Amino acid sequence: MARHDRFTTPIPSSWVGPIRISGNAIDEEIKVPLATYETPLWPSVGRGARISRLVEGGIRATVVDERMTRSSLFVARDAAHAFEAWTAIRDREEELREAVSAQSRFARLIEVHEEIVGNLLYIRFAFTTGDASGHNMVTQAAEKLMSLILSWELGLEYGSVSGNYCSDKKATAVNGVLGRGRSTVAEILIPHEIVETRLRSSAEKIADIVVRKNLVGSTIAGALRSANAHYANMLLAFYLATGQDAANIVEGSQGITYAEARPEGLYFSCTLPHLIVGTVGNGKHLEAVEEALQRLGCREDREPGANARRLAAMIAAAVLCGELSLLAAQTNQGELMRSHIQLERGERN
Repeated sequence: MARHDRFTTPIPSSWVGPIRISGNAIDEEIKVPLATYETPLWPSVGRGARISRLVEGGIRATVVDERMTRSSLFVARDAAHAFEAWTAIRDREEELREAVSAQSRFARLIEVHEEIVGNLLYIRFAFTTGDASGHNMVTQAAEKLMSLILSWELGLEYGSVSGNYCSDKKATAVNGVLGRGRSTVAEILIPHEIVETRLRSSAEKIADIVVRKNLVGSTIAGALRSANAHYANMLLAFYLATGQDAANIVEGSQGITYAEARPEGLYFSCTLPHLIVGTVGNGKHLEAVEEALQRLGCREDREPGANARRLAAMIAAAVLCGELSLLAAQTNQGELMRSHIQLERGERN
């Protein structure tokens, strides 16, 4: 592409909050950056953020797993030879681990899974990647592993360095089952009084709409391991503001909202099994992104992966804020559209 063909697209952006977040990656109140053309998202997330500051501990965000994957495709003569080759590869898994560690400071091979379809052998490699989301890191590692495996002369031929069993930027089941990205759960317990006065709803109404809209509605729509109202809105806004690969909201927005009406209040959670995010790598060199990551505290000298886990926790908390606010609004007929019209007219004026 010629240099004169490049241009910058302005996106309205705002710092929202602060959100009170606790958990295994962060424990503080902090504002978060959201870049979006759907600017009513700011006050919506802001309402959830205010709720978080009224509750002891705020939103608890737990990063439960982290990995990045790449699946490589090999071609065998037939299924029997594919299985024979896979058995030999599995027996030499330690050699694969050593090969990855030898070529990278941060990539570490942690799991290997296979699928055989006809004469095709798919091998799904899972790695930890430090603070990087890891797209390029795992592709480079997979290239190394493919060359090593092919050198063993197991009767395999090269198929593709990426065989779609990864699975990258596609809505699939495998990422939820085997993991890809930083799996994070955000949850909050809100006293009944706060639900009624600040959300103009009740624990029972919100728990009901979670089941009827998110769980049942998503099921009859054919959703794939996903039952939520609008995770993609908050994810895209946060991804754009922090230099993430925005296309990863495809799998990132696959997640489950869950709620219970308890004696002490509303339990509300958002489970995001595959947040593909990082604090180093492509997109992070931009001035606005660097400033945002510094302000978020993601440029501190911590153990590898800690800054990215911190970012994932903040993203999950922002998702919960927006999800809670929207669902509470939808328990009251007319409130959602009325709020949008008021906010959008106010901005134009």
